[in-house]
Amino acid sequence: MIKIEAIVREDKFEDVKQALQNINVHGITVYQVMGCGTQKGYVEYVRGQKVDINMLPKIKFEIVVSTEEWEAKTIKAIQEAAYTGAPGDGKVFSYDLKSALRIRTKETGDKAIQPGE
Repeated sequence: MIKIEAIVREDKFEDVKQALQNINVHGITVYQVMGCGTQKGYVEYVRGQKVDINMLPKIKFEIVVSTEEWEAKTIKAIQEAAYTGAPGDGKVFSYDLKSALRIRTKETGDKAIQPGE
C-alpha cells in the first residue's frame, strides 16, 4: 500500500477532486492547510503598515492506493489537474504504508482500503 499526499492551490481543489473521481479514486481525505515555499507569499498593507504574508492557504489531499500502478495514475491525475505553471502549484509526496485497518469490519491491508459494501 502507498500513501500519497498532495498539497495544491486552494482554487485547484475542485479540479483535483474531479480528476481523482475520473480515475475512480474515491477514498480521499482533505485538509485546509497553510504553508510556504518558493512562492514566497505576498505583501499586504494593514492599517498603513507593510506586512509580509508568507504562509499561504493550500489544500492537502491524502489518498491511499494499493499498488504502484495506482500510485502513478493518481499522481499523474493530480499533477495534470493542479498545474498552472507558476510557483506555488504545490507538491506531491508518496511513501510506503505499513498497515491499514477498517475499524467496522476488521479487514486489514488492501481489503481495508477497497470500497466497502
